[in-house]
Amino acid sequence: MPLDQTFAGRTWPPTETYLVGREKIREFARAIGATDAEYHDPEAARAIGYPDVVAPPTFPVAITMAASRQVVNDPALGLDYSRVVHGDQRFAYTRPMVAGDAVVCVNSVDEIITRGGHWFLTIRTEVRTEAGDPVVTVWSKLVQRGEEH
Repeated sequence: MPLDQTFAGRTWPPTETYLVGREKIREFARAIGATDAEYHDPEAARAIGYPDVVAPPTFPVAITMAASRQVVNDPALGLDYSRVVHGDQRFAYTRPMVAGDAVVCVNSVDEIITRGGHWFLTIRTEVRTEAGDPVVTVWSKLVQRGEEH
């Protein structure tokens, strides 16, 4: 099923606030095998200039994946999630994410293209503090496999 290409350029309202928790950071770090002390120990994080434990660089995916449901669950887009594979993930940081951050996500569709019978959807998520200060921009490319593949 083709994706609705008029979704390219759309932006959704900010998500509800997500409070970045120390234990969530620790759980994520353990899950990916990140043993650096600043991901687990507040004192180690403070010793290198952070106010609390710092999130590993890929941690925002735990927040942005849920936030992107605003886009992928819109039936008008035409996305068949049973045919979706993850194509790419990129992060551009303004500053590291730390425990205690209260952030919101704003999703936009940067691009929808088709190649070789597959559809490529690029979602950009701006993660900002409640006050509007930028933290990280995350791009996620989803590939909806063609029906004949």
